[in-house]
Amino acid sequence: MVEELIARWGYLAIVAGTLFEGETTLLAAGAMAHRGLLSLPAVLAVAFVGGVLGDQVWFQVGRHLGQPFIDRRPGWRQRLAFVDRLLQRYGTLFVLLFRFLPVPLVRTITPVVLGSRGYPVMRFFVLNVLGAAVWTVLLTAAGWGLAAGVSQLIGRPVRTAELLLGALLIGLVIALLYQLLRRAPVSTGKP
Repeated sequence: MVEELIARWGYLAIVAGTLFEGETTLLAAGAMAHRGLLSLPAVLAVAFVGGVLGDQVWFQVGRHLGQPFIDRRPGWRQRLAFVDRLLQRYGTLFVLLFRFLPVPLVRTITPVVLGSRGYPVMRFFVLNVLGAAVWTVLLTAAGWGLAAGVSQLIGRPVRTAELLLGALLIGLVIALLYQLLRRAPVSTGKP
């Protein structure tokens, strides 16, 4: 039954998961591809599309709704200052790699900030595509590798329920880390 659900809705779930902070989605999708429930090339393709599309939408939100949109989100204030500092310090490198930072909301906030600050549209698009490609391949490969490692460790193929439970546990750990980081003050870099 679970296999049927994954076969039927798995790719749609991957797109939906990668529109936002999709790390857990990609790890699970890579594991499902290792198990043979999803096609690895299809997982990579839909995850890449979802990752690029999500960031492009947020960038356009920033471009068209600007600072007033940002100002209506007081919970973003600390992360906005963090994003602005990284953008000033690292420029293009930050735009290329922001999705890899383990700081909550950075992936969502960064494109909004860039759009609201007038970052060049084509430059963001190219860097977004490159960053999403690397992100998709690395995290999907990590999920594949985790499933392969667990299979080898336990001496048999991992069942779908075990993979889903593992993905759920990873998601819970990420959510716990998110909560801990959210409560931790963001350093301003000033003594």
